Amino acid sequence: MTNTSSFTHRSRVQSFAVVLAIELWERFGYYGMQGILLLYMVQRLNLADAQANVLLGTLSAVIYAAPAIGGWVGDAVLGSRRTMLLGAVVLALGYGVLGLDSGGQLTLFVALAIVALGNGLFKANSANLVRRIYEGDNAQIDVAFTYYYMSINIGSMVSLLLTPWLQARLGWGPPFGVCAAGLVFGLASYGFFRKRLSTVGSAPDFSPLVWGRLVAVLAGMGVFVAVVVSILGSPMLGRICVWVAAIAVVVAWVLLYRRAAPQSRPGLRLAYLLIVQTMVYFVFYQQMVTSLTLFALRDVRSEFTLFGVPLFSLSAGQFQALNPVWIMLASPLLSWGYGQLEKRGYYLPVAEKFIAGFSLVALSFLIWWWSAAQSVAPISPWVMFWAYGALSVGELLISALGLAVVARYVPLNIGAFMMGSYCVSNGVAMYLGSMVANMAAVSGAVGGETVAAMLPVYASLFRSLFFLAVGCTVVFVVCLPFTRRWDAQHHAALGIKAGAKG
Repeated sequence: MTNTSSFTHRSRVQSFAVVLAIELWERFGYYGMQGILLLYMVQRLNLADAQANVLLGTLSAVIYAAPAIGGWVGDAVLGSRRTMLLGAVVLALGYGVLGLDSGGQLTLFVALAIVALGNGLFKANSANLVRRIYEGDNAQIDVAFTYYYMSINIGSMVSLLLTPWLQARLGWGPPFGVCAAGLVFGLASYGFFRKRLSTVGSAPDFSPLVWGRLVAVLAGMGVFVAVVVSILGSPMLGRICVWVAAIAVVVAWVLLYRRAAPQSRPGLRLAYLLIVQTMVYFVFYQQMVTSLTLFALRDVRSEFTLFGVPLFSLSAGQFQALNPVWIMLASPLLSWGYGQLEKRGYYLPVAEKFIAGFSLVALSFLIWWWSAAQSVAPISPWVMFWAYGALSVGELLISALGLAVVARYVPLNIGAFMMGSYCVSNGVAMYLGSMVANMAAVSGAVGGETVAAMLPVYASLFRSLFFLAVGCTVVFVVCLPFTRRWDAQHHAALGIKAGAKG
């Protein structure tokens, strides 16, 4: 229910900037937590690799599934703007509970359940606001979401460098407290510029708040936290819930497709296929917070040197910051490339961008595989730098455009729900990614294995991931004739010439 007719280019940019500001601080908090969470489990709580990986995978699945509920709350109950703000408040509370650092698993489960709830309320609605800001201007959707992806990585880069540094000097509690403080600052920024979003939102945002609905939502939030605590505490229950969520998404997609108008079906088919491809990418993405973090801890030198001259050092958690660094370096170049193609009247189909992205994913794990297989001592950190570069540019070509796929090919009336189901599918993939990471799990304490013993284990994992990425790339190339036909049919239904802007 956005008033797009009143939007000028300047007002769009201003509205977009407000969403980016609070999204930046939300990502600051989330990635700051993520940068030290696995290490907190393994080093502070003394969990085995496999247990920590499974817990992180279950959390990822819940975090990515929760926006399906949050999107519905935003669309039909409270409004996208209100739900996004509520989510930011809840996230700050969750990081604050982590900052207590009680050393107990129950407190950890409660804190992570609150974080999952906050993410569910926040994520689908912030992305949906971006879509509504650019409603009616499809030519700018890919560019907007690419810059959106680049900008929020500023927050993640800073926090991924900061929280491990703080942990090494102040202990485990203060870094989580800083994550909470970031959300508080983001809320303050939104409050100062909130008028710029006054014309953007879903239908309930433009009506007085119904307090009965708010009370019902708060009660549901309490139930959600209790259920998630139970799921996190029971690996078997977590596994069951992940598969139930996956089946529910498939059933929902089938029902949506059967009820869709004939002219909407080619776009839905293409969206489904591309979302599945994005889902596969997240199996690889999950390695950054699981196997690659532990690989950096045990088998990678921390100090970067150039011609023998020391430059800087990164801890195991800080290596994750290479991902947003590469995202920010590559995003302007990709956006410039998209713009140059559009000036020439050609739009590179998303499916072809995905194939290029998976080729880079394969390259990244080839680098890790070759380095681990050829070494008998801790490997150079530059290996991490270049491999993270390939994986991150691949992310820009796949995951960064996943939301744009929903915006471009899905009917507006089910947009928020599809944003949510997109997140659910990615959560399932991240759970599977954690299971894959357990191929290199260590049963004893961190540091209990020698470099020489662990390198072949990681080499085997990275080899398997390399061949998986190559296989996926080949399959997606085979699917190209279908994606091109469905894209042309979708554009024909909209009255847009295939391959043109929009």
